[in-house]
Amino acid sequence: MLRTLDIRDMLIIDRLELVFGPGLNVLTGETGAGKSILLDCLGFVLGWRGRAELVRQGADQGEVTAVFELPEGHPARAVLAEAGIPAGEELILRRVNARDGRKSAWINDRRASGEVLRTVSASLVELHGQQDDGGLTNPRGHRAALDQFAGHDDLLVGVRSAWAARSGAARRLAAARTALGEVRAEEDFLRHAVAELDALDPQPGEEATLDAERRLMQGAEKIRADVARAVQALGPEGAEGAMRDADRWLQGAADRAEGRLDGPLAALDRALIELGEALAGTESALEALSFDPRALEACEERLFAIRALARKHSVAPDDLGGFAAELRTRLAALDAGEAGIATLEAELAEAGRRFDAAAATLSAARKAAAGRLDAAMAAELAPLKLDRAVFATAITPGEPGPEGADQVAFTVATNPGAPAGPLDKIASGGELSRFLLALKVVLARGADALTLIFDEIDRGVGGATADAVGRRLARLAEGAQVLVVTHSPQVAARGRDHFRVAKRVTDGMTTSEVVALSPDERRDEIARMISGAEVTPAARAAAEDLLKG
Repeated sequence: MLRTLDIRDMLIIDRLELVFGPGLNVLTGETGAGKSILLDCLGFVLGWRGRAELVRQGADQGEVTAVFELPEGHPARAVLAEAGIPAGEELILRRVNARDGRKSAWINDRRASGEVLRTVSASLVELHGQQDDGGLTNPRGHRAALDQFAGHDDLLVGVRSAWAARSGAARRLAAARTALGEVRAEEDFLRHAVAELDALDPQPGEEATLDAERRLMQGAEKIRADVARAVQALGPEGAEGAMRDADRWLQGAADRAEGRLDGPLAALDRALIELGEALAGTESALEALSFDPRALEACEERLFAIRALARKHSVAPDDLGGFAAELRTRLAALDAGEAGIATLEAELAEAGRRFDAAAATLSAARKAAAGRLDAAMAAELAPLKLDRAVFATAITPGEPGPEGADQVAFTVATNPGAPAGPLDKIASGGELSRFLLALKVVLARGADALTLIFDEIDRGVGGATADAVGRRLARLAEGAQVLVVTHSPQVAARGRDHFRVAKRVTDGMTTSEVVALSPDERRDEIARMISGAEVTPAARAAAEDLLKG
């Protein structure tokens, strides 16, 4: 609900602060008093398109601030959350227009772009009038309006779910086809590469092992001769033979040495044991250094083959095994691709059938609701002096999507036998406003989140028709805040709060003012609307009757 509107230095408004209440708020005044200027200022702070020059003459900038009540669950809260703007119990919109044309906007004291401002405003205010190019005159919103009237939210949820499943199946099929196409393009490479890798069968760590063996074999010939000489020097013909001769000689002399040779003999036994171990290790090394030159050739051939294959595929030698497994997986996908595509095609077809069934059910419900809506509109149009008009909800096949496969358009024929057409093309002047009022009354469910503005909805009508307009506005205002600019006393009399717009000239400067009327002032204003410039007792009496209404 719009709580306050503060305007400074805009057009012919110097300073103006208005406080609006719930229900029906009416604005009246003589033609040219500035009622449209008030709406221009409200549209400016809401980010609507409007006049280019808005700053009051002599001022550096103009500014408009609008404060809205924002209850929990209001649609504007979701918009604010997405934009990263904090939301409290009230929402403050402020917009400044500099003399050079620059415009700046704030939402709850946070700088906001025009796009965010307009998105937030769309959930706050809806304008209906001759300059209205959105709301119910926009065919893109007719399907949602019909669904709101029908109240078949469960069917919509089902259709959206079915569409999501269908879209998901289509994406998976497209991805599988793309992947299969990519694999097919490299099929020859994959099969050759896998065969080459399988033939070589490189193992993790094998390259390092082969490299070590190769280096060992390359160096073995150089050191084998020295190791062989060491074996000879340590063996029976060398150190071992000499030590055993010494042991034998000492053993023969020990009996006559009175124990003096026991220590040397024990040490010699230990030395023989150590010498035996040294000889055994050296002989083992000599045996290991013995190799077939063909083994070196085979080792080098395999080592070079592994390294060449690693360079070819730009992977580390130890990663060749994993790379081969990856290629085998891609080949398996190619071999199983046709079967997988067929399965995904079947899933898409089934998801499509489910969506078509859900959309058909929703379409049937929409057509039934369209009949009820057309009947309800017919009942509303007659009292609004549109009894010769025919309102029809046209439902035609549309592009399938999350909201079904229907295209919905509200059409009217203003005279019998005349062709039907879109609301904003066929209806003109006050007719359009009255059509929109009738629609809003019929589609009243869910309107409580919006402040509804009707600009001169009563143009061209009077008497019983104006009274019918006033009664329908009052009924609509029972569940929503409604602002109406009117020249009709019958409509003005239905207001809960009444504001009079007037011009005044001070020191040669024309300004517009808006005044909230007391009960007596209200009676006089309605009397003026009845009788004109001179308010007569009869006009006051008639105004009293209308207010008692």
